[in-house]
Amino acid sequence: MVEELRTARRFMKKVDKAIDIDMLTIEVLNEHTDAKNVAEMLRFAEKGEDIGLVSEAGCPAVADPGADIVSIAHRKGIQVVPLVGPSSILMSLMASGFNGQNFAFVGYLPIKPNEKSKCIKQLEGRVYAENQTQIFIEAPYRNNKLMETLVKQLAPHTRICVAADITLENEFVVTKTAKEWKKSMPELHKRPTIFLIYK
Repeated sequence: MVEELRTARRFMKKVDKAIDIDMLTIEVLNEHTDAKNVAEMLRFAEKGEDIGLVSEAGCPAVADPGADIVSIAHRKGIQVVPLVGPSSILMSLMASGFNGQNFAFVGYLPIKPNEKSKCIKQLEGRVYAENQTQIFIEAPYRNNKLMETLVKQLAPHTRICVAADITLENEFVVTKTAKEWKKSMPELHKRPTIFLIYK
């Protein structure tokens, strides 16, 4: 199962040039997949064959598609084996200098400005009340707007870590206070970015 057919085929060919892609059964599992079809994707595993779940640019089932099929596999008694792979969420936490003992990944923040502002204040409250790092993401074309909102809404001394293009040549991981970021905003338009806040 793959998130996007074309790039997954290219990735598999790059990993193993000898692989015969046409001999593989590859099915798409993403946000557009009909929930009724998910359990059917386990048919080969139910016959004792190995199957895999490949994420597009992350870690399967962690802020990426896959949790539902893994849950179904457990209910059906199919062994689930996680393999080591990069997770931009954990890598950004590792590079942030923030609390790695107590953290929360909250996914996407609300889109509506008032709801987003309220959510940011709630997350900042958890930072100080619970000593908890808050981690979140945004659609890449809205990154700059989110960054502007963060520096306006957060207390000047609250730290923000911006982790963009993790594992790529132009990787950018920088931690500064909201006040410091206000002086020099990064260009994040269409760059996959993880945002973290902490005290």
